[in-house]
Amino acid sequence: MPHADELDRAVDEARRRYAERRPETAALHERATRVMPGGNTRTVLYHRPFPLRVARAWDAVLEDVDGHRYVDLLGEYSAGLYGHSHPVVLEAMREAIAEGLSRGAHTEREVLLADAVCARWPSIERVRFTNSGTEANLMALSAARVFTGRDRVVVFRGGYHGGLLTFAHGASPVNAPYDVLVADFNDADAARDLLRAHADQVACVLVEPMLGSAGCLPADPGFLQALREITAGTGALLVFDEVMTSRIGAGGLQQHYGVRPDLTTLGKYVGGGSSFGAFGGRADVMSLFDPTRSDALPHAGTFNNNVISMAAGHAGLTRVYPPEVAEAHTRRGDELRHRLAEALDGAPFCVTGLGSLMALHATSGPVRRLEDLHDADPRRLELLFLDLLERGVYLAPRGYLALSLAVTDSQLDGFVDAVADAVRGRSSLFAHR
Repeated sequence: MPHADELDRAVDEARRRYAERRPETAALHERATRVMPGGNTRTVLYHRPFPLRVARAWDAVLEDVDGHRYVDLLGEYSAGLYGHSHPVVLEAMREAIAEGLSRGAHTEREVLLADAVCARWPSIERVRFTNSGTEANLMALSAARVFTGRDRVVVFRGGYHGGLLTFAHGASPVNAPYDVLVADFNDADAARDLLRAHADQVACVLVEPMLGSAGCLPADPGFLQALREITAGTGALLVFDEVMTSRIGAGGLQQHYGVRPDLTTLGKYVGGGSSFGAFGGRADVMSLFDPTRSDALPHAGTFNNNVISMAAGHAGLTRVYPPEVAEAHTRRGDELRHRLAEALDGAPFCVTGLGSLMALHATSGPVRRLEDLHDADPRRLELLFLDLLERGVYLAPRGYLALSLAVTDSQLDGFVDAVADAVRGRSSLFAHR
């Protein structure tokens, strides 16, 4: 095993090399710090010594302001399923823009997208659109609380449901002030005990079928089914956050696991990669928002039905990513994950995920729960991230990647080779076990 000082020196050298090769990026970052805290307006994009600044993008390629090009395997944290320049999606956007923006009225386009959403996910009997997955989850929780007449919400440690519903290490201080109970993911017995103990207080259980931001940790077989049975027995609603995972297979992870939630939330790829979110589910729950009712719940949002997202979303879901393409793309992701595992064999890394969403971890694994990541070394992961950038590959600093349809087979071959080469190049630091 390498001495800790060796890893620290290697990380410092990798940061220095990164900075030296990106003078324009450094200058732009310095300028940004004068007008934004830390030069940042989206926390997840920050990494040391300073984050990339992308000048342009096409297909599955990014070019930074210093002229370096990268194969984009991050896929806008799953929102960029269609790549950066899919002709069908772009044409749909152009047509919508040509018709006029900001109409302040209903259009046919929202009906077309709603039809496509309800047809794709049978658990969504009625749907409403929002501007983000965060908004979608906030509205779903509010609907559940009104429908059940209860206040408490059960979530899971490591869960991420948007900027105001983050539970990476318990509740974030900026979270919306819901009364939450935090349980352990993939622990059905503990969830059952918690729900029974608070049966008359819990409005809903909010869960990702695969923890996304926590490292693409899939639910164990039976865990989600147990939640379905528990909530049915206590009268709480089961809410699936499929903002990320609805792209896996033809019907998302609710189809994969064979569990029908009461409410589902969706995110930006369903809007063609534009600003978008959606929440929907049982007709009786969603009818709370029917404006013909005297007691209807309000749901505002100037751009809930903006024509760009409606047009791009319908074109993407029906013409670019129909069910058969979704199944094929999921198989492609599964194959890549197995190839990465082979490339990392023997090194202190592993890969988790399902379909086109996966994450690299700086531990030999296996990783099933958050506690399995306790011995992961963030310095090794940072080294791998920086080394891959120098090899022309871009993924999240935390090791997360989301395949877009635009990534070619040759680009994936190059990625696997780059990972294997990076690990070999750090053989003394990435000590085999």
